[in-house]
Amino acid sequence: MSGKSIILVVDDDDAHRTMLRTLMGGWGYDVSEADDGASAIEKVKAQSYDLVLMDVRMVKVSGLEALDKIKAYNPAIPVIIMTAYSSVETAIEALKQGAHDYLTKPLDFEKLKITIERSMEHTRLKEENRLLKESLGKQFDRQNIIGQSPAMTRLLETVAQVAPSEATVLITGESGTGKELIAGAIHFNSHRKEGPFVKINCAAITETLLESELFGHEKGAFTGADRRKEGRFFQAHAGSLFLDEVSEMSLTMQVKLLRVVQEREFTRVGGEKTIQVDVRVIAATNKNLIDLIGKGAFREDLYYRLNVVGMEIPSLRQRREDIPLLAQHFLKTFSAKNQKDIKGFTPQAMDHLIKYNWPGNVRELMNAVERAVVLARSDYLAEEDFLIIQNTLTKDEEISQEAEQIYLEGDVSLEEIEKVTILKTLEAAHGNKSETARRLGITRKTLHKKLKTYGVMK
Repeated sequence: MSGKSIILVVDDDDAHRTMLRTLMGGWGYDVSEADDGASAIEKVKAQSYDLVLMDVRMVKVSGLEALDKIKAYNPAIPVIIMTAYSSVETAIEALKQGAHDYLTKPLDFEKLKITIERSMEHTRLKEENRLLKESLGKQFDRQNIIGQSPAMTRLLETVAQVAPSEATVLITGESGTGKELIAGAIHFNSHRKEGPFVKINCAAITETLLESELFGHEKGAFTGADRRKEGRFFQAHAGSLFLDEVSEMSLTMQVKLLRVVQEREFTRVGGEKTIQVDVRVIAATNKNLIDLIGKGAFREDLYYRLNVVGMEIPSLRQRREDIPLLAQHFLKTFSAKNQKDIKGFTPQAMDHLIKYNWPGNVRELMNAVERAVVLARSDYLAEEDFLIIQNTLTKDEEISQEAEQIYLEGDVSLEEIEKVTILKTLEAAHGNKSETARRLGITRKTLHKKLKTYGVMK
């Protein structure tokens, strides 16, 4: 079978058909012919064509009538109409009926070539977009979110309830728990699934650029704005917009976001025209917004607009029974990616994975398994393939043992035990104060105060 694109030329003028067949054959296309609209309809039903080039005026069945029946049979096939200058109104009518484009006779061959190429490219991009959406839909399908623990079961039940609605959703949870995955599951299980799913990380963009990214800007709005740019809200029209790390927005940006969420309208930076949009907002954060409201860092009115439905994703240590399922899934994925035939985990390796605290949650587990697969030297992943986890576990054990030893020696203050515990935890966390505070169960502010007391910080 030929790998060339196949074009059906429909014209009751034999000489014109022959000329087009020779011309387009020279461009690398396979060309089939039909001398009437009725014949064209039968040919489209009998064989697959990449494009139809059809005259409007034909004796038996006209191009418009044939167009209507061809598009009814196969709406995806692009049809280019040929017409005389005096029948441009007919060509416009053909566009309304689904024709992709029209050309006037006598044909401009260069324009014909460009129009065919553009039509083919348009069809190809539509198919790629369809396949991408289908792929994304499968990726974000609730059935593909791994987890059988009670916590995940409850979460997925909530997703199933909320997805068909128009409610704004606020997803909370630690970093690495899969907030974007849940946001995608909400979108691709809603009636908006055929629309765009647009994502933006508010923490990754400076405040001055964030407004332009969200709302777009007009040409000349600021230095470097050499053309108009459409923002993420415009791009997400008829779909969903995922605002990750929404807590990182400044109060000024929060006011502007509140207006869009409430009024469903915005103005581009440097513009005056109010633009109406139909967008479902799904926001996410790894911070406690109630605490931020109390500190004056987050608007209470915006919180309630975003938190129509709230979902909290459990940390991995809160659903340890899901760790074997996730680990096996990542093992299969990365074994295939790296062309390795790794059959599983040793019991000791899996025991380590289950007992480890996973401060980075699912993302950290995925990275650990990928690294182990790449470096593995046998058919089963063993303890030594997870050295990073082993080292962390060992240091945590050392902290407990050293604090316990100080206590057993007697005549030691509670403050000294606390100091050793905090400093050793800081060392185990490689100096990461947020992680240290999390492990100790205290706030970062309290940790700073303690470290200043110990002379570690000024």
